Amino acid sequence: MSDLINDFRSYREKMNGKILAADNKVMKRIYNIDTNTYMEGALTSKTKEMLGLVSSMVLRCDDCVKYHLEKCYEMGVNTDELFEIFSVANLVGGTIVIPHTRRALEYWEALEEERMKNEGMKE
Repeated sequence: MSDLINDFRSYREKMNGKILAADNKVMKRIYNIDTNTYMEGALTSKTKEMLGLVSSMVLRCDDCVKYHLEKCYEMGVNTDELFEIFSVANLVGGTIVIPHTRRALEYWEALEEERMKNEGMKE
């Protein structure tokens, strides 16, 4: 697995575990609201993840961008759709979002490489 992907996933899991282990009611509720927000509803989970990705890019949160990229990837967003998501984010956020778009594309490519490796192992 790509160091880029593995490092992000490991760090996120480790730190979320520490945060939730503190047993703070407000933090647990915030995490719960986050989980429930992305569930199927009037909007599909896929649409909500695409919205989350745009929002994260506009807010310039690289960790959030990586998280939503992974979710979008899992939900079947393709590269053409990804570039339309990038287009919305850059239009709304302005050119300051371009560096985040670069890093987002790099992470997407790592996800693609990981999938290709995994498919090669199955054969």
